Amino acid sequence: MEQSTLPPTPPKSPSPLRQAQKVSNECKNPVLFEAFEWYSKGDHKHWRRLRAAVPQLAAIGITRLWLPPGSKAKDAESNGYDIYDAYDLGEFDQKGTIPTKWGTKQDLVDLSAECQRQGVGLIWDAILNHRAFADSTEMVKVVEVDPRDRTIDTTPPFEIEAWTNFQFSARRGKYSTFTYNKSHFNGTDWDQQTGKRAIYRFIENNKTWAQDVGKLQGNADYLMLENLDYSNAAVVQEALSWGQWIMQEVQLSGFRLDAVQHYSWRFADMWTQHLQKANKANGNVNGNGNETLLCVGEFWHGDVNVLLEWLNNMNPDFKLYDVPLLYKLARLSQGEDTDLRCVFQGTLVEARPNNAVTFLHNHDTQKDQAMYTPINPAFTPHAHCLLLLRRAGHPCVFFGDVYGIAGPFPEPPSCAGKLPDIVLARKLYAYGAQIDYFKSSECIGWMRVGDSEHGDG
Repeated sequence: MEQSTLPPTPPKSPSPLRQAQKVSNECKNPVLFEAFEWYSKGDHKHWRRLRAAVPQLAAIGITRLWLPPGSKAKDAESNGYDIYDAYDLGEFDQKGTIPTKWGTKQDLVDLSAECQRQGVGLIWDAILNHRAFADSTEMVKVVEVDPRDRTIDTTPPFEIEAWTNFQFSARRGKYSTFTYNKSHFNGTDWDQQTGKRAIYRFIENNKTWAQDVGKLQGNADYLMLENLDYSNAAVVQEALSWGQWIMQEVQLSGFRLDAVQHYSWRFADMWTQHLQKANKANGNVNGNGNETLLCVGEFWHGDVNVLLEWLNNMNPDFKLYDVPLLYKLARLSQGEDTDLRCVFQGTLVEARPNNAVTFLHNHDTQKDQAMYTPINPAFTPHAHCLLLLRRAGHPCVFFGDVYGIAGPFPEPPSCAGKLPDIVLARKLYAYGAQIDYFKSSECIGWMRVGDSEHGDG
């Protein structure tokens, strides 16, 4: 399925859409929209297509777009997670291209302006864990660690040739004169000298892994590529400066923090609080009044207690994606769990509703991706209603569910193309107190009673 253009998104029936125009986009029912999928067309026109789609997305009730990581990465086809230069938004001739996969910086600025006109916020997918595809190598003293338990060293100290020297010469110091070298990282997975792939921990100047990280594989600090070291004050300061720069440059109203379990939670908390303060000091640069930045972390773990332990270290506004709920919905859809009354038990939206971003699909759960999570299509409309029409949680709708998925495993829009109707129903009717009718294991329901502004509930 090729995505040369984004199809229109409003419901088929015109009268609800006309009614929707009367409802402010600064409504009480926010909906985040993941504005890409893994196989989105790589023709450098994605920002332009999104710009054209924003008015219709706003009309049905989308209040923020989650943008992909739009900084310069490996090459012109990269989705951006193998980030090279965070300050190059498609402006400089680096890695064989000026635009990123998604488009030029000017296209991005134009998209931001259209979102402001429509009252839609933007959140940026921030890659704070690592950098990739350096300009040259350096010799670094390391130890090799056990990939199954990164706290165990498996070799005595020795030297490798690591890709850690980032000069960004084409940018010539515009926006930032900071360059990276081996002192700014604490691990890598490649020795250029021997051609060996392993996990190498840097040991110069008594470097070690961060301790305030997830416990996966003993210590989750290292994930991939060149691992940033947030015990280095210069790395911290550069990340703070970049966050403030991009927030103003693109007029952001939030951030999605990629792979938060793989770097210091103390840094993540400091970084988000710094930007919240900067946002207020700048008079809310996103133009949405007194709006607090939406900061949501990606922490892939099915045990809600692990997520709660991490959240307890963060400021109270910080959110996580509700992975336990996703897994619950997947099991229900496959007939592995059969009691609908228990759908929210052991989920983040049950334990901390104000900190839960709920979702059914995203780019990581697509087929052939790292967190592939199959959902029976027959169950998808029910799942979307559970996420969009109830009171608790901040729902996130996936690009592929609205527009379909391209690539080697194409899929049409979910819910037979009716998902925009459900999003619009949230905007128009899902208000007020909630009365649950969870009487049967096979049939559950609820009622929203409305509020002073939305009497129909």
